[in-house]
Parts: sequence; C-alpha cells; structure tokens
Amino acid sequence: MCGIVGYIGKKQAAPILLEGLKKLEYRGYDSAGIAVRGEQGIEVVKTPGRLSNLVEKTAGGALLKGTVGIGHTRWATHGGPSECNAHPHCSADGAVTVVHNGILENFRELKEKLKKSGYEFGSETDTEVIAALIGYYYSKCGDPLRAISRFMRRARGAYALAVLFRDFKDEIFISRKDSPMIVGVGEGEMFIASDVPAILNHTRTVYYVDNLEMARLCADGVVFYHADGEVTEKEPVTVDMDPSAAEKDGWEHFMIKEIHEQPRAVSETFHRYVQGGKIDFSEAGVEEDILKPSHIVIVGCGSAYHVGAVLQYVIEELARIPVRVELASEFRYRNFIFEENTLVVAVSQSGETADTLAAVREAKAHGVKTLAIVNVQGSSIAREADYTLFTVAGAEIAVATTKAYSAQLIVGYLLALEFARLNGKMGEKEYASALAEIDSLPEKMKKILDSKAEYQKFAAEHLGVHDVFMIGRGVDYAVCMEGALKLKEVSYVHTEAYAAGELKHGTISLIEEGTLVVGVLSRDSIAEKTASNLEEVVSRGANVVSLVREGCSAQHSQPGTVWTVPSVAECFAASLLVLPLQLLSYYVSVQLGHDVDKPRNLAKSVTVE
Repeated sequence: MCGIVGYIGKKQAAPILLEGLKKLEYRGYDSAGIAVRGEQGIEVVKTPGRLSNLVEKTAGGALLKGTVGIGHTRWATHGGPSECNAHPHCSADGAVTVVHNGILENFRELKEKLKKSGYEFGSETDTEVIAALIGYYYSKCGDPLRAISRFMRRARGAYALAVLFRDFKDEIFISRKDSPMIVGVGEGEMFIASDVPAILNHTRTVYYVDNLEMARLCADGVVFYHADGEVTEKEPVTVDMDPSAAEKDGWEHFMIKEIHEQPRAVSETFHRYVQGGKIDFSEAGVEEDILKPSHIVIVGCGSAYHVGAVLQYVIEELARIPVRVELASEFRYRNFIFEENTLVVAVSQSGETADTLAAVREAKAHGVKTLAIVNVQGSSIAREADYTLFTVAGAEIAVATTKAYSAQLIVGYLLALEFARLNGKMGEKEYASALAEIDSLPEKMKKILDSKAEYQKFAAEHLGVHDVFMIGRGVDYAVCMEGALKLKEVSYVHTEAYAAGELKHGTISLIEEGTLVVGVLSRDSIAEKTASNLEEVVSRGANVVSLVREGCSAQHSQPGTVWTVPSVAECFAASLLVLPLQLLSYYVSVQLGHDVDKPRNLAKSVTVE
C-alpha cells in the first residue's frame, strides 16, 4: 500500500516522478505529492485526491525544477485524505523530507516523546513522526545513515522510506523493513520505486532492497548498508516484464483487459512447469521429498485465500492428504499446532502481503518447510520461503485480482497432481488425463469471454439490486467466495458467499422479494442438493441465476437464468466458473459509474496489517 518513486540524475525529476506515480496509483490514490531539490532548496507540492490533481497543480511537473526528487501516492492509514496528511512530510527545521510506505506501530509513543522535546506536529500521520525522529537524530550526529539507522532501531512496524537531506544535495537515502523497495540502474541516473512497473520505461536493471537494509544513491550508483551501517554487496538483476503490461492498450479499464488476459496467463503458467507431459518443478529446486507431506496448510489473504479454499478440496480429493486453509492474518497470531512433516503453502500475488509474509516466518520459526506461490520475482515472500513457484500472470494493475487468481489456481492444480502421483494415489493414465484437462482450460476460457455480452446485459437489468447471495457446495462454495469478493469490492453492492447447505440455518431470513441469488453447480454428486436450495429461495421471492458446468446432472433443471461454462473435469471447474462472476462484477461496477480499477478504500498490495 502506498507507492514511492524517486529519481536522481541529469533530467528534470518532476515529470519522471509523476510518470512513475501514475504506474503506482493502484497502490493508493487518496492523495499524492512530490519533493524536488531545486536551486532554492527542497520544494514540496502535494494534493488530496487523485494523482491528476497533482499533475494539474504542477503543470505536469514543469513548475518544479531540479534533477533530484521523491514522490508518493497514498493509501491512508493515519489521518484522512488531505493536503496536510499527504506525503512528503518534513522535519520542523526542513532538514529532512520523507515519503513512507507502511505503518509505524509505535508512532504515538514516539510522538509523545518528541513533543516533550518541543516538537509540534501539523498532521495526523505516523510519517511526520518519522521525519521528526530522523531529523532529531540527524541534528545530534550530522550523519544521514546514522540518523536513519537509529530510527530503525527505535521503530516498530513496517516501512519503506525515501529520504532527502537538505545538506546532501545530490543524494537520496532509503531504508526498508517488511515493505517493498527496489533500486533501478540507468546511464548516469538512478531510480527508486515500490514496484517494478514504475520504472520499466527507464530501466530493467534493478536491485531488490533486502529487509533491514539502507542505501545511499547518487546519480552514478548506489551503496547498500545493513541496518548497523556496515556496507553490504548486492548483485543487480534483469527484470523480465513487458512494459505494455502496465498499459491499457486500448481497453477501457485494466480489469477487463486482465480478465481477457487469463487464457494467456493460464497457458503460460501451465507450460512453465509442464514439458513433455510431465510436471517439472526443478527450476524452483523443489525435490520429491518436499512433495510428500503428511499435512498441508495453505495460507493467504483475500483472493489468495480463496485459491487455497479451492485447492483444499482438490488436493484432498486427488492426493488424499489432509489440508487446512487458513487466513494468514489469523494464522500468524494463533498458537498453531504443526503436525510432523507439514508443508505450509503461502499464496500471494505481490509476494509482499504483510500477513502472509508473517505466516511464512512463523512456519519457518517452527522448523516447518514453506513453499510460496507468487507472481513477483524478487518479492519478500519469494526470497524468504524455502521454495517458490512463480505464476506467469504478468503485471496486474487493477486492484481486483483476476488473472493472478487464475494463474495461482494452475500452480495449485499441478501441485495437487504431484502430491497425488508421489503419494501413490494417481496412476500414469489418470495423471496424463488430468494434465490434458488443465491444458484445455485456456480455450474454454476464451469461449466464456466470447459470450461476455450475456453478462453485460444481465448486469444492466439488475442494477437496482441491493443484496446478492452466492451459494454452492464444496469447490463451488469456494468459487462463490471469490465471486462475492469481486462483486462487493468493485460495485459496493452487499454480497455474501454462503455454503448452500447452511443457508437455512439463519441466513435465509434475509431473502426477500428481489434479492439476487447466484447458485454455482458443477459437481454431479451434490448439484441436486444446491438446486433444492435455489428452489427454497425462489419460493421466497428471490431472483436466481444458476451457473452450471456443461454436462452437470442439474444443467437442464434449474430455476431462473442459467449460465453454462464448458465441460471440464470437476476438480478444475473453478477456473471456468469464476469468469462469469468476474464479468458480472465488472459490468455492474461500470454501469453504476464506479472507478472499477481503483475501488474506494482499497489498494493493490497490502503491505500493512
């Protein structure tokens, strides 16, 4: 959450900062600001609201002259959106200017101590406390690195910082703990950013800043330091990412573009790990012994948790290994009992999700092996997990995930097949058939996307609905969880997923005339049960949609509107069933006039608790 950019070189900094912030606006968009060092010192300009306000206020950056600067786009954690609370923040004497991603957990304690020393504060933010505290230490020692290091020893929480010191005109200083930060290398220029898309138009050579590290940048290079000030060596890496992934390329919104990129993401993720009819995880160093766990725990947040909910059913059915799926934000604070030979699988799109990263650390602290499924190379979870399997979704810009979710499912399916094969629960013929089913998904996804007008029309006809329930059983219920999250997060329509069999234990009291109920039915053995639940809500005045896998036993006996997806093995049906729910969510949001790519109060990468 929050986006940071920085530039130092020979070009005018402000336009480059604004360009980078535009690529990071998915990380936060309630206010924005930049600080540029000019001939008269450090000039700060900031505005509440969207980045476009800052662009207008600075005439696209033309009003700020200088070749060194830092910028920020904010997702509020302390204090409402306002110019006062927007970043950058400065120390009272103007010696230190800071932008910050994360949360300083002990900021109240530090703020009170600084107040006793005579400091006054003009904002409600924790970031102003950071600027004041670094400024305090700097006034005592005159050394930027020592001041930042002393701050790091006092700070609790997560942070990525970019800092300008008034007395060091041609340098930028950075540090991080549990929030992402990268350094980009150009010809006679250097860049910093929270995420790769911000600097892809300028360089693909980057350093990933490690946890509890600092760095000192000038136009000609960078030096990295441990938190204690000791110099550390680091090798740059080349980022393999298409810059067009962060552009709309003619699509109205990133969300609909990324929905349509799912067949490609699924196909490329599948073929990354499947060659010659065999699954090969050797590039990740995953040995067979790791894939023979007695118990599996899947941890994630939001849509990643919903991936785990699907995989729980799939792995248990195919491999017959006990699986628990846990919300990472709950798992990290439980006194969890790890069974012998447990494998913890962490799922995260960004690889920076704070609670999931903490869950990985918790598992490792108990000596438990960890395997991550992430989309971003060089991310914290990717580096800290024992093993990492990367999805090939490409940059995902819309806050509501679509293609990353689908790519994560594919990696999960392949893991399930390997668990099953190595556990002696799947023969060669079944294994080959299952791989063929997964390989068929991209073409079947394209067929659903070709019918998008059906979902657009339905959305237009149901814009007045205030309550939506999505019900299913087993994997279908897991799909409902993701579908409900999509609809509520981009359209703001109250939506709940419910296990169909539980509807009658209280929630059916909320069903009234005009309530929309979406039933998901893909499994022959339980489809009739869910169909009966749909009849129950119809009798109470609900409007019903039945989302059915073609060939399912209940396909031709459903009440209300019926949507079908192509036939596929039941275990892998979630990959198709989710698409109509994504499209419904998108079209409802657009027709209600919402900003579908930037839903209110949300940000893409959740790097705070």
